[in-house]
Amino acid sequence: MSHLPALTLAELKLFAAFSIFLTCYFVFAVGKFPGMKIDRPGAAIIGAVLMVAFGIVRPDRALSAIDFKTLVLLFSMMLIVAALHLAGFFEWITQWVVEHLRPRHLLPTVIFLSGLLSAFFVNDIICLAMVPFVLTTTRRMGVKPLPYLLAVATASNIGSVATITGNPQNMIIGSYSGISYFAFLYHLGPVAVAGLFLDWLILAKAFPAAEVPESQAGEFESGAAPAISPLVKPGVVILIVLAGFLAGAPPAMMAAFGAAVMLITRTREPRQVYEQVDWGLLVFFAGLFVIIQGVENAGITDDLLRLARPLDIQSAGVFTVVTATLSNIVSNVPAVMLLKSMVPKFANPHVGWLVLAMASTLAGNLTITGSVANIIVVERSRDVAEIGFGDYFRVGLPVTALTLVVGSVWLWWIK
Repeated sequence: MSHLPALTLAELKLFAAFSIFLTCYFVFAVGKFPGMKIDRPGAAIIGAVLMVAFGIVRPDRALSAIDFKTLVLLFSMMLIVAALHLAGFFEWITQWVVEHLRPRHLLPTVIFLSGLLSAFFVNDIICLAMVPFVLTTTRRMGVKPLPYLLAVATASNIGSVATITGNPQNMIIGSYSGISYFAFLYHLGPVAVAGLFLDWLILAKAFPAAEVPESQAGEFESGAAPAISPLVKPGVVILIVLAGFLAGAPPAMMAAFGAAVMLITRTREPRQVYEQVDWGLLVFFAGLFVIIQGVENAGITDDLLRLARPLDIQSAGVFTVVTATLSNIVSNVPAVMLLKSMVPKFANPHVGWLVLAMASTLAGNLTITGSVANIIVVERSRDVAEIGFGDYFRVGLPVTALTLVVGSVWLWWIK
């Protein structure tokens, strides 16, 4: 009888951890708690507090559960991209590209520009910059914007798979895996390049009219180009930061250095930069780290790993399907946070980390709600071009399926 209270307490903690985990991931999947104004960041914070309150995570361990390297990297990249945006960098580069190419090349231009920028910067922010450019350009050319908006969404997801700084889930994987920036690019860069070409092929087949004949194209007019002088400092800083990444410097420290230099200015109020930071995403990450620590402490991840053992989850193909499916149920960041505890136990964790990054990112192209980048494109263009679920899915399904196959085969071959 003396062992009964301890056993009951352990069972209570396990039940509480499982309940908190399921409830929070339900909110992550649907976006809000039914009947209440609790969104994903709110659910993450509430879940973290409950994990501590039920004793699943000790109070002194809650802060150590948060991976501050990931938060610093994400926050610093947001500051860098915000400073670049305010300096007119994205307006300048998109205008320069369009003015030096023929209008019939607009579709591949949008695809590869979105993909290239998303490879080195956070893809969500690239979508914020690219949507106004696409709407202005298509209006001047007299063509429907739908295929080009779909190009921004799908290409930004595909391009972001290439590097640690391409998207939030890659930042998590980079921090936990120990894979260098260059090694990440070496292994997943080819997947991004091949994926962008597939994206171009699928969009061109789905929207033949997107290839604009010269006789129908109007002149591109987007107003005066931004002055070059404000772009010099941001351009130099970003080149130094990218060089540091490729040279093997810690990504979080290198990004923090770049952000700090960007904030040294005599002409711009810092609050203008801070206003462009997605504080909700940072809060979401902090809470999610604590929730996952509670899940690990309760042994839930070990139980899930045992349940998945018959599936041969360590196989690249099977792990790709599992990651892609989970990413479309609860979104890619929560999926990565859950699966990251399993990868170190794989026979080849290096390949496991790369598959997790590849599959969680490319799976985001399946539906509108598959990634934040997709939602940004849909919401920012709503007043001009309505993107329906079917409009997106007819492109998202083949893009997702083909890129996941290419990514799986490539990682299987190169391992």
